[in-house]
Amino acid sequence: MLTKKEQRLRRARQTRIRIAQQGAVRLAVHRTNQHIYANIISSDGSRVLASASTLEPEVRAQLGGGKGGNTAAAALVGKRIAEKAKAAGIEKVAFDRSGFAYHGRIKRLAEAAREAGLQF
Repeated sequence: MLTKKEQRLRRARQTRIRIAQQGAVRLAVHRTNQHIYANIISSDGSRVLASASTLEPEVRAQLGGGKGGNTAAAALVGKRIAEKAKAAGIEKVAFDRSGFAYHGRIKRLAEAAREAGLQF
């Protein structure tokens, strides 16, 4: 019997295989109970081109109370990662939700990144 984490990692592995076959730059998202992280990773997987998370001082200042585990924080991170991607010259990415359900914070981050101009 697989644990919950092993099931998530299994789903993530399948997604990453498909993204690698496309040869696309990917937007990888990871969430914990208290924080959410987003990285833009090169098509070969060797470099992180841009990153944003609720741990950054600028994001924490905008959140005020330091709550990084809610959808408002996810929206800020999504907007911030899209801005950093555009600054790095990246317009189109493949969305890698790391096996998490496309719901709640993950969905909110993706929608905010799309609204800020990132295509996926």
